[in-house]
Amino acid sequence: MKKTLKIVRMSDAVPTPKYDLAGDAGFGLYVNERLTVTPMERASINTGFKMEIPKGCVGIIYERSGLSFKHCIITYGNVIDSGYRGEVHVGVFNLGKEPYTFEPGHKVAQMVIHSYEEVELKEVEEGKLSTSDRGERGFGSTGK
Repeated sequence: MKKTLKIVRMSDAVPTPKYDLAGDAGFGLYVNERLTVTPMERASINTGFKMEIPKGCVGIIYERSGLSFKHCIITYGNVIDSGYRGEVHVGVFNLGKEPYTFEPGHKVAQMVIHSYEEVELKEVEEGKLSTSDRGERGFGSTGK
């Protein structure tokens, strides 16, 4: 059964979030105000919408491929839990060499709604975790 994402418009400056093409995983989030982000600067961009993400789901905000590839604009810290009811903000970071200006109504990111399983957290003593082929080998341990 398809779940419903309720959204509340806070501004007429932005389009309603929508899937651009049939089969898209993410729907567009838009900029509510003009904002320039200089190189190596981060910003919080408001989207002009509040939403109610269905229980058992989480909204994860991802980069738009064009912004990240062409302008080095990435997103960060963008987990929106189902209990949050405030305006959705998109954290962006400009890794590029030029300032980038966001204009009202432009797409800034995309959100994908993911289902998740809530787990019980249980603290155990050292040596009580099961073994695995990987073990404690971390970053770069599986090769290039």
